[in-house]
Amino acid sequence: MVRPGPRTTQPVRETSHPSARDVDLDGLAKALRATIRGEVGFDAGSRAAYATDASNFRQVPLGVVTPRDADDVVAVHALAREFGAPITLRGGGTSLAGQATNAAVIIDTSRHLNRLVSLDPQARTAWVEPGLVNAHLRSAAEQHGLTFGPDPATYDRCTVGGNIGNDSCGAHSVAWGTTSSNVERLEVLLYDGTRLTVGPTDDLAALGGAHGRVGAIYRGLAGLVDRYGAAISSGFPQIPRRVSGYNLPALLTGHVAAALVGSEGTCATVLKAEVRLRPSPPFRHLVVLGFPDVFAAADIVPELLSLGLLALEGIDGTLVGDLRSSGVPESELGLLPAGESFLLAELPGDTAAEAEHRAQVVASAAGVPYAMFAEPAQQRRVWRLREIALAASSHAPGQPAKWEGWEDSAVAPDKLGGYLRDLRALQEQYGYGGSPFYGHFGDGCVHTRIPFDFATDAGVLAYQRFLDDAGDLVVSYGGSLSGEHGDGQQRAHLLEKMYGPELLTAFREFKALWDPDGRMNPGKLVDPVLVYGPSDNLRVGPSYQPLPVLTTFAFADDHGDFSEAVGRCVGVGKCRVTQSPFGEKQGNQVMCPSFQVLGEEQHSTRGRARLLFEMLDGGVVTDGWRSTEVHDALDMCLSCKGCKSDCPVGVDMATYKAEFLSHHYKGRLRPVAAYSMGLIGKTARLGRRFPRLANAFVRLPLAKRLAGVAPQRTAPPFAVEGFRAWFDQRPRVNAGQPRVVLLADTFTESFHVESGIATCEVLEQAGYEVVLPSRSVCCGRPLFDYGFLDEAKRTFLRTLRTLAPEIAAGTPVVVPDPSCCAAFRDELVGLLPDDVQARRLSRQTFTLAEFLDQYGEDWQPPQLDATVLLQTHCHEHAVLDAGAQLRVLARTGATVESSGAGCCGLAGSWGFERDKYDTSMAIGEQRLFPAVRARAAGTVVLADGFSCRTQIADGTGVQALHLAQLLRRG
Repeated sequence: MVRPGPRTTQPVRETSHPSARDVDLDGLAKALRATIRGEVGFDAGSRAAYATDASNFRQVPLGVVTPRDADDVVAVHALAREFGAPITLRGGGTSLAGQATNAAVIIDTSRHLNRLVSLDPQARTAWVEPGLVNAHLRSAAEQHGLTFGPDPATYDRCTVGGNIGNDSCGAHSVAWGTTSSNVERLEVLLYDGTRLTVGPTDDLAALGGAHGRVGAIYRGLAGLVDRYGAAISSGFPQIPRRVSGYNLPALLTGHVAAALVGSEGTCATVLKAEVRLRPSPPFRHLVVLGFPDVFAAADIVPELLSLGLLALEGIDGTLVGDLRSSGVPESELGLLPAGESFLLAELPGDTAAEAEHRAQVVASAAGVPYAMFAEPAQQRRVWRLREIALAASSHAPGQPAKWEGWEDSAVAPDKLGGYLRDLRALQEQYGYGGSPFYGHFGDGCVHTRIPFDFATDAGVLAYQRFLDDAGDLVVSYGGSLSGEHGDGQQRAHLLEKMYGPELLTAFREFKALWDPDGRMNPGKLVDPVLVYGPSDNLRVGPSYQPLPVLTTFAFADDHGDFSEAVGRCVGVGKCRVTQSPFGEKQGNQVMCPSFQVLGEEQHSTRGRARLLFEMLDGGVVTDGWRSTEVHDALDMCLSCKGCKSDCPVGVDMATYKAEFLSHHYKGRLRPVAAYSMGLIGKTARLGRRFPRLANAFVRLPLAKRLAGVAPQRTAPPFAVEGFRAWFDQRPRVNAGQPRVVLLADTFTESFHVESGIATCEVLEQAGYEVVLPSRSVCCGRPLFDYGFLDEAKRTFLRTLRTLAPEIAAGTPVVVPDPSCCAAFRDELVGLLPDDVQARRLSRQTFTLAEFLDQYGEDWQPPQLDATVLLQTHCHEHAVLDAGAQLRVLARTGATVESSGAGCCGLAGSWGFERDKYDTSMAIGEQRLFPAVRARAAGTVVLADGFSCRTQIADGTGVQALHLAQLLRRG
């Protein structure tokens, strides 16, 4: 029987903390710019990009600062004191309880304050700056056989400072605990300017003998232990995952640094941290156990915990269904064994045999269907299903959006089964059925996303009542409101339910010792003036009325609603993944190459989505489609489309950019590059008529200047003989054989004719009769880059009319360039979703590799004694079948190495533009150019994309080949 605590339901309201009012923002911004070396952003664009984190809440900051070093942080605090401004710390911005958003000066440490200061393998410790990415620390430690224990699902972009702020955990907390168990010392800065290093101590009272502010803090901590020691000993749940409130039990053992872990930036700013490193097992085995339901999976957890686990994670059948409907391929879901819900158990070993034996013991003990994985690559595929759970369950197609709110409650592992049954009953009582359960079952911590109705006042009141009842429920189980993500403003109002009034008073006194003026992240967790409630500052509450817009793209997956499309972004920040400087590979992520170089939030997919959201909201970005802030952020988007596949919720920033630009420039002139390169389909036709004259002109510096092209770029020469002219001169080949339409894009027709010729000859060698469209047609790809959507739609309609007989006949269409092929696969149906011919052409269009892989069963490929360095085109990665190239090359016997480069950095015309050149080349220098330069002698560089081949030539001097050229060589 659950005994309800005090009701805490509050009315929906917009509110701001008193400490944020009456701050001279212009004066503060001017003083900051004159004082610090880092960036200062008090403009609408910077404030809009940081107005939300990964939570349900939105608060527009006073301004944003990205300090260069600790001295900058000290200066920011000094000026904040002078102007009376509150401060909020932010790392990766992936917090789920609202603690990283506030009406305050946001200090983002992730851009510059991100060094690994030192690592001592013998002592198994490291000193780090707060903005260091968790995965980067772990990759550095792995070089010494060590690791950093906490590894949240956002490990590849969250920061160690954020881990400290939230007392983050992750899958391996079963073995290595939470962040508070892995912190030795912290160098911290207080709002009043006090700077000190805290750690474990045997005698708090003795340290209280120091002079000044430091002594007063230690005397206060000693007094707090004296007054509340008994309540702390008895009042905190003795469970593995207890993150709610301040970590006062650490004071009982004298560990002041651990007591500050989980304080969510409400007490002090971390300048540097000494963290503990753990031995990393040389071998790991993963066993996935299948159960009839999630409750049976939870019931067996206590039995498995004694078997030496590194991790024990749960996934229920609802989540698997969400993953499937979100587009996770069956090849990935097929890795799971028979069952409706699953436990993922990871076992360590000093040898592969030992790890396998331990995994077999777990499988035998469970006595259910299982699948076992020894290869790290296979294990990563399985773990990915767990890591993308939050995003996949947020926007599952055909279902209402699901939100955080009761994201990470925790109980003792032996009570997990009963708790989940009661929590499910409570969800169904409120009409929240279909909410998935997943999470850290080995520690009794469960995640869930719930379809709260934030659009109506009644829905928000129901949400508040549910939180009250859920709080009563978890407290009745002796559990914690939060087992990983903290309280922020999502659960802070429930802390008295969990701890009672005496410990809540202790929390307030602890806060006051460090931050007596209440200026550190005010309103979050504990505050003497105002603690925000769960209905305050809702991002999409009842008052949210986005600007209604009429779009050219259909946005069919978002019910034709541009605001819904933009709202896909839930803030998990996968777009912020960057390459580790310590040797860790990024994997196959393409998304957000500009962020990887620039490191600015507004140049991430998330930042751009937030700016578009604010544009539609109209509160901060006030000039709608004419917004310069949104334009400037989108201008640095390469339209690589990587986010369309890499973003867990399918944010499609290339499409959003094209839509925005079409409105932004409506009735206005565009930049000159939009005409010189966006309309290349038209200008190329003129160049083909007079190729020698055109080539002489484009080589002139004046021509580049007039066209808006970077002077360093080599303009591709017009072919003296275009592809169609070459084709029309040849005799008919393979007459009467199956037909295939070869659609030569503008660049194949006018510039890289050789790739078109090779494609034609390979198709003929495969036994097909190659035909061309009756007249030149175009995919219109460059038009999208500059927002010429009306012209793009007309271009598509002309192409459909021209190809109508072949479309009706089902004739396959092969396009040599992946980018042009992707336009038919993606943009075509995005602009013409109800056109039957458009849908057919989308299905009938292939790259050469896709066509040979699908239709070339009888084709005998040449045998190639060659090593190939493969650069996969971004659009091929995002919307086509990138694996087709690998399968075709495998049939040739070639040895294939991936460049691992993601986007090349050119992106059609983007990298040709004068103001983009430096960033374009910096993207290439990240991974692509070094991979090309480091290849072994004789290795062929293969790149199907015109952009990729051009970028490789400009950056390395190497001439890459199209797949067709390589096959023709054979």
